[in-house]
Amino acid sequence: MSPLPDPAATPNFAVIVMGVSGCGKSTLGSLLGAALDAPFLEGDDFHAPEAVAKMRAGCPLSDEDRWPWLDRIGLAANAAVATHGRTVIACSALRAAYRARLHAAIATPVRFILLENSRERLLARLASRANHYMPTSLLDSQLATLERPGQDEDALILNTDADPAALRDAVLHWLR
Repeated sequence: MSPLPDPAATPNFAVIVMGVSGCGKSTLGSLLGAALDAPFLEGDDFHAPEAVAKMRAGCPLSDEDRWPWLDRIGLAANAAVATHGRTVIACSALRAAYRARLHAAIATPVRFILLENSRERLLARLASRANHYMPTSLLDSQLATLERPGQDEDALILNTDADPAALRDAVLHWLR
């Protein structure tokens, strides 16, 4: 793993905040985007309507559902980097193959931040969310699918019991 130097000295990069639903990807991603003066891309916004309907109905997504979604995220990331030099993305990126696909699609250095917590804490967070299509019933399938990043991946793993601002600061320190 080779952390990025000062973001001012390395203008082109992407940071992907990953993990299962309810772990805090969007919260941390938006904080990082503001701190890095980078566009924040919400991965949920790139799901096809059919995939959203499938999840809303309590059906886990298949790889066939996820590949085009990951490709759309990669295209959006490239556009953001071309315009702004960097971007921060919230994307579950649960499997190594999904992260490899994102690496291949994004034409700039990519760093991953895995957010994790206990199943009980994640369930509580999911239950407290309003107006989101992801039911709590899908958490177990996401946890079963999750492949923690290996030592060969540029990834930082954080427990989300810390305050979001403290998590942001830990990521900024790691990136530098």
